Amino acid sequence: MADKRGLEKLDFGALSIEQQQQLRQFKINTRINNEKYLREHPETEALISDFLRDVFLKRPTDIREYAADYFTDPNLGLIIGSKLQGDPADTGTD
Repeated sequence: MADKRGLEKLDFGALSIEQQQQLRQFKINTRINNEKYLREHPETEALISDFLRDVFLKRPTDIREYAADYFTDPNLGLIIGSKLQGDPADTGTD
């Protein structure tokens, strides 16, 4: 039976001990790989930070439309690149 959040109750007996260990190792490896990726791609943090900053400053009524416009901006690469280089002309106040 689903709870009020729509989630099924956990079935702790659904996985064998071996499967639980494999799942745990998979989760650990996934976290490690994600961390490696983020360290190799600092533009990801700059992109997310800039997007969230804009959202909090502008508070768009339609966040999905705003996100679509933000992430399809043809100048986005230049904007994020200048933030990564610490461009003094980039004050962060559009």
